[in-house]
Amino acid sequence: MSTSDRTDFDFGDPSDPGNRPARLAVGVVGTGRVGPALGAALQLAGHRVVAASGVSAVSRRRAEALLPGVRLVSPPQVLAAADLVLLTVPDDALADLVAGLASTGAVRPGQLLAHTSGAHGVAVLEPAARAGALPLALHPAMTFTGTSVDVARLAGCPFGVTAPEELRPVAEALVVEMGGEPEWVPEDVRVLYHTALAHGANHLVTLVAQAMELLRTAGVAEPGQLLGPLLGAALDNTLRAGDAALTGPVARGDVGTVRRHLDRLATVAPDIGQAYRAMARATAQRAVRGGSLGAEPAAALLDVLNEEKH
Repeated sequence: MSTSDRTDFDFGDPSDPGNRPARLAVGVVGTGRVGPALGAALQLAGHRVVAASGVSAVSRRRAEALLPGVRLVSPPQVLAAADLVLLTVPDDALADLVAGLASTGAVRPGQLLAHTSGAHGVAVLEPAARAGALPLALHPAMTFTGTSVDVARLAGCPFGVTAPEELRPVAEALVVEMGGEPEWVPEDVRVLYHTALAHGANHLVTLVAQAMELLRTAGVAEPGQLLGPLLGAALDNTLRAGDAALTGPVARGDVGTVRRHLDRLATVAPDIGQAYRAMARATAQRAVRGGSLGAEPAAALLDVLNEEKH
């Protein structure tokens, strides 16, 4: 697909603070937590959000709060009004939405069509691209609350960017205008990119929530106060040093301590015990590969972790 002869958008070098893209009429299809925040950020940069669409009452109220005065209409009406359309719907709904919009003639040649799905690159936009749209994948690597605080948090937020090479300056410039930092992600590794983010961020929430649950069971009134400094230091050390930041009974090969942990979890929280066992196995394997845990204590640990009663 070639788009070089279809774009009238000259964005130039996005790193040049004096280079401001042409002001665009922006539409938002999907007013969940992400779309209204990105629309508000683009308005702060001087663009104009002209229309949005949302299904649930909650999403419509969110749009009214973050994009006051913007009319709420159907997705085809959003596309009819906008130069740049943000498709901010759930990952699994994106392909059907794009196909439907393209098949009904809602897509205009030369229209910028950007989705915010982490799991998809620009291939999912192919039906719209065949109709002349200019496809962009702009994924903000941040969790969203659906409130105005998200707009401020976009400052310095990394965006996973995928686009045809000739549209790369356009994609990167839009990210910079929203306050973000573009990170180029090739189409063929987009799923791996998203897997890494989901595994780290989503499973971290589960892990921390489980730790807080156990501390409450142990009688700690404010688990967050106890965990905050410890987890903050662990995260910082890991981002700096990777596997070398491993500490604790698994990394030390303290088989007896791990066994006592499993015995207690089997009594108070069997479901967390399963998660503990899975993470302990993975930790032991990484510690062995990194050289901090010998083969013999690792084998003893795995024997305990694989015992059926746990």
